[in-house]
Amino acid sequence: MKQDPKTNGQETKQVLRRRVALGLVVAAGCAAFFWKCSRNSEGTAVDLMTAKVVRGDLLAAISASGTIEPEEVIDVGAQVAGQIRSFGKDASGKEIDYGSVVDEGMVLAEIDDSLYRADVAEAKARVLSARAAQVQSEAKLAQTERDWKRAQKLGPSAALSQTNYDAYQAAFEAAAANVDVTRAQVAQAEAVLVRAELNLGYCTIRSPVRGVIIDRRVNIGQTVVSSFNAPSLFLIAKDLQRMEVWAAVNEADVARIFPGQRVRFTVDALPGEEFEGVVSKVRLNAQMMQNVVTYTVEVQTGNAGGRLLPYLTANLKFETSNVQSVLLVPNAALRWVPPDELLGPEGIKRNGGGKDTDELSRDAAAVPGSSPEREKGRVWVRAGRYVSAIPVSVIGSDGVNSAVESTALSEGDEVVLRLVENQDAGSAPAGASPFAPAFRRGKR
Repeated sequence: MKQDPKTNGQETKQVLRRRVALGLVVAAGCAAFFWKCSRNSEGTAVDLMTAKVVRGDLLAAISASGTIEPEEVIDVGAQVAGQIRSFGKDASGKEIDYGSVVDEGMVLAEIDDSLYRADVAEAKARVLSARAAQVQSEAKLAQTERDWKRAQKLGPSAALSQTNYDAYQAAFEAAAANVDVTRAQVAQAEAVLVRAELNLGYCTIRSPVRGVIIDRRVNIGQTVVSSFNAPSLFLIAKDLQRMEVWAAVNEADVARIFPGQRVRFTVDALPGEEFEGVVSKVRLNAQMMQNVVTYTVEVQTGNAGGRLLPYLTANLKFETSNVQSVLLVPNAALRWVPPDELLGPEGIKRNGGGKDTDELSRDAAAVPGSSPEREKGRVWVRAGRYVSAIPVSVIGSDGVNSAVESTALSEGDEVVLRLVENQDAGSAPAGASPFAPAFRRGKR
């Protein structure tokens, strides 16, 4: 049977098209294979999150909380028992109350003195009685003295028996002794009178100093009872222009607190305002609460404007390091350790550790101006496909950034914070935390 030439030409074109399409598929597969092999030969694609080294100031501090206290407080009590009858008047003529300004010697309160006035009257009567008895004994002494002198002139004789002679002598000596007794009774009565008058005076409560009443603990009509401990009536702050902050510092930080250390603090009542003070004393009587040992640190501060009120809660920062114009790197850069594949052949020979510890310490100690007791560390920077270690000397840290010194590190250099495992993850936005998780970007 004879074939149609036109039909044979169409079949030939279809075969050629199939072969061309197959060749293109095979070529694409080979290209993808070789591209993947080249990728594997170069290592896994990784991205590094970095941060620039900046120059600035760093303030390292110990945080603590405390209470604002008046620098000197006087607790005014009562030495006698009785009922509060009235309060005194302050300089403006108002009744003594919370916040009243008082002068030294000003009357704060009056205690009912009826009983004490009666005691004074009784003591005065006893003094008069004792003095009268003294006069009587002195008169008796004068009489017996005259009788004794006459007896001495006569002497024991027919006119004066020995018995009468001895009686005159004994009467004179007894009268002299009785005078001494009555004088002692007068002194005793006068002492009782003085005590009664003092107790009467104690019924008037006066301010011992010039200051401000910060607490009034009694009311009119209330009865105070004087016992072994004097009852407290008023609490007076001697000078509110000077205040103290009593801070509770953890035992782990107290070794870095010393007298004269600068302190900054804030109070919740005055948000946005910062105050300054100086450490004056570290008390040695530690306290333990829930197995936590704390020490009380006294901080002196000025209060010329009177804005700080007693017993406000203060949030303190004790300055341990305050340096200006130093290189600052994030703390994450000092903690990061690269994997072996980013260290290169030389790094792998060192078991992935870069420079060993002794060599790194020697390099960091060689930094000009660095102190041997400073903490040694290192940061990592890009070096082509790998990373390279730079030894640094750590001056201090504020918990977020660290101040470092290094001859090989400059402002503007980029230090590595962490790895971003997938290139698809992209770069982290500016200001993002280096510890935030990286998410794979993909189509939904």
